[in-house]
Amino acid sequence: MTAQATSETTAAEPAAVVTARPKAPSVHMRALITWLAIFPLVSIGMLVLGPIMEPWHPVLRALVLTAFVVPTAVYLVVPRLFAGHGALSRKAVERAARKSA
Repeated sequence: MTAQATSETTAAEPAAVVTARPKAPSVHMRALITWLAIFPLVSIGMLVLGPIMEPWHPVLRALVLTAFVVPTAVYLVVPRLFAGHGALSRKAVERAARKSA
């Protein structure tokens, strides 16, 4: 293919629409989001299960509490918090793109 044919092919193709995408959250933001999920779940779990588990050995209490908290955080709460963070990040990037345009 010659240089002229290459430039003709490129000119005939539609221009790609460039959309601004937010960067993935930093490790610090991921840690904060995870903490925001875990802390309330542990607090609620301790309030609800605390009276029932009071006579139990502390290791058994921790085992039962984490058996409820970890799956709830991993499968329900953290993904929703990350989705919310992504939506806020996309809006911020869109606002910045409109402002600079």
